[in-house]
This record gives sequence, structure tokens and C-alpha cells, in this order.
Amino acid sequence: MQRAVSVVARLGFRLQAFPPALCHPLSCAQEVLRRTPLYDFHLAHGGKMVAFAGWSLPVQYRDSHTDSHLHTRQHCSLFDVSHMLQTKILGSDRVKLMESLVVGDIAELRPNQGTLSLFTNEAGGILDDLIVTNTSEGHLYVVSNAGCWEKDLALMQDKVRELQNQGRDVGLEVLDNALLALQGPTAAQVLQAGVADDLRKLPFMTSAVMEVFGVSGCRVTRCGYTGEDGVEISVPVAGAVHLATALLKNPEVKLAGLAARDSLRLEAGLCLYGNDIDEHTTPVEGSLSWTLGKRRRAAMDFPGAKVIVPQLKGKVQRRRVGLMCEGAPMRAHSPILNMEGTKIGTVTSGCPSPSLKKNVAMGYVPCEYSRPGTMLLVELPSGPCF
Repeated sequence: MQRAVSVVARLGFRLQAFPPALCHPLSCAQEVLRRTPLYDFHLAHGGKMVAFAGWSLPVQYRDSHTDSHLHTRQHCSLFDVSHMLQTKILGSDRVKLMESLVVGDIAELRPNQGTLSLFTNEAGGILDDLIVTNTSEGHLYVVSNAGCWEKDLALMQDKVRELQNQGRDVGLEVLDNALLALQGPTAAQVLQAGVADDLRKLPFMTSAVMEVFGVSGCRVTRCGYTGEDGVEISVPVAGAVHLATALLKNPEVKLAGLAARDSLRLEAGLCLYGNDIDEHTTPVEGSLSWTLGKRRRAAMDFPGAKVIVPQLKGKVQRRRVGLMCEGAPMRAHSPILNMEGTKIGTVTSGCPSPSLKKNVAMGYVPCEYSRPGTMLLVELPSGPCF
């Protein structure tokens, strides 16, 4: 069965949801899964736990996926993202280390300013996406994806050892903090009741350490992965349940899980590593050219620069686009066809959009088919689509 679709955007970006290959119901035959500090809290609140990237996490709670999604768009929701890798890069050569691995201009970041960046390889492929914050405490605070935990940590540790062997002043520390994401249009209003700092002075992609609802030592960053305003709070493990409980006392706040996180990020056109970008995708192909620092482009001093920088001025073979249709939903791996029926690309993520009441997806097509408004076809399974 074929479904007519329209290209709605050449997509921009920002940290992660759940690919089907990594997320499935728990069973006693599975390997032992890691648990976040909020595991018992999730069970007590009706969380339906699934395996995700080696962790046991809630896919949803008592509310339906659609209700949870829409509540985030209209109010705010609390997500447990403690499975993500949090690290500190220390020492006077910390910027040198990070810029040897990512495409962004880390040196230009002001104190407590952060940026989305990309680890890349020498072939120009994306190894992972991450957020790097230049803290006023004299270290870089880095958050990257749980699905790439071992790979990312090994990449950074190897570079630390390499630079240390050259006599450079650099170190790495893995944080065991919990990480909570409060997302939605009323998130700042809810959080303001529990902090002394004026959150109006905390713009997007900036952070500050503060006491939050009585829990000291929390790093609050104005960011998220839902397309809404919000914050991510790195909180000491001992205070994680207290903080989550305090936030839930506000009727604006409901718990949300991986299912809503996935549909929210897809509506917003945000990438899921492993589905929409991977080691065989360059930043230009992935419509992420904006992550390349201007100085870094000119210097061509990041991994894969010899491949990536020429693509900025030349023509790449394919680009990531957003798709929209009605009827049966588009799913990952579905073939994308031109109107003559020839396969030209593949869907990388897709789901029904609770907000738009249509189906949305992302995928890759040749550049000549990437203009918004272009009509294409997507081949769907002939049987029921779940």
C-alpha cells in the first residue's frame, strides 16, 4: 500500500527517545537492567517499565500516551532522563580536548552557556549528539545519549589519556547525579516556586547551580527535547525522589515516559540518534550544519572536516526532511518513493501526531526532492499498522 505524503520542512534539530530495537517490555529472561534513582518512584506512580539501552525506564504511566503528550504541550510534564551520560571535563586544556572531538566552537561559550554539538569521525559521520556547557565552576558539563554511553565515554577517556601523555592539563569525571527534565509552557512557572534565582534571567541553553525545592547543588539548564520551554535538572541522587515529589505537588505537573518523549521530539523535528542520524550520516546530510562553529569551519580542525566542510558549499546526495500525511502512519524503514513509484529514500522515524491530528515522520531523500511542499509516496505494510 502506498500513501501520498508532503515534505513539510528541511529540518533543524536538538537529546533522545526510544528506538524500537532498544525498547521492549521487560521479561525475566532479559539481562539485568540498570535502574535510575527513581525506579521505585516510577513503580509507585504506575509507571509501565520497559528496557531501553540497558536501563529499566517508564514508557508511560496511568494516563494514555496521547493524554501525556498533550499535557506536555499545554501544561508541563516531568521526565526521568537519569540514564543519560553526564560527565565533567576538567583542567586548563578542557576546551582543547572537547574541540578535538566535536564540531562546535566551545571556546566561544560564555560562562554557563551551552550548545548542542556532535561527535564526528574522520569520515564525517556523526558518532553522537551532545550538549556541552561551559560552567562558571571551571569545567565543561557534558550530557550525551544513553545508547552511546560506552562509546562516548571511551572516546573521551582515550582523548584524555592522549593529551595527558602530551603533558596537557585535562581530566574527566563521570557524574552519578539523577537528571530530571521538566518540559512544557508552564515549566518555568512551576520551577520558580522552588528556587530563589529569577528564572527570567536563565535564557535558553544557559545553566546555573541552585537550590531547588530544598535540594542544594542542582544544576538547572534551560533546555529540553520536546520542542517546549523547560529545564533539565542535574540533581544529587539523595535528593532526586524529594525533588520529583515536590514538583508533582503542583497540579500543572504530570509524569511522562518514553512514549510521549518520542512523539514530542518527532513533532518538533528533533533527531533520535541511531534512527535519524548515525555514523554514516554527516551533519550536512542530517540538516545539522548550524552546529558547525564558524571558526571551526574556517580552521577545518575537527574530525571529518575534510568531508563535511566541502559539503556546505557543494551538493550532498541526500538530506533529512520532515514528512506529513493522513491515514495510516508512516514508520521507520518504510520506503519513500517519487510520484512515479521509484524508491528514492527511507523513513527513519514516524508516528501519529497527537497535536496535529496527522501523521508525521522524518527520512532522507535526494536533494532535488527536499523542497517543502514536494509530494512523495511512502510504501506502507499491506496489513494492519501498529
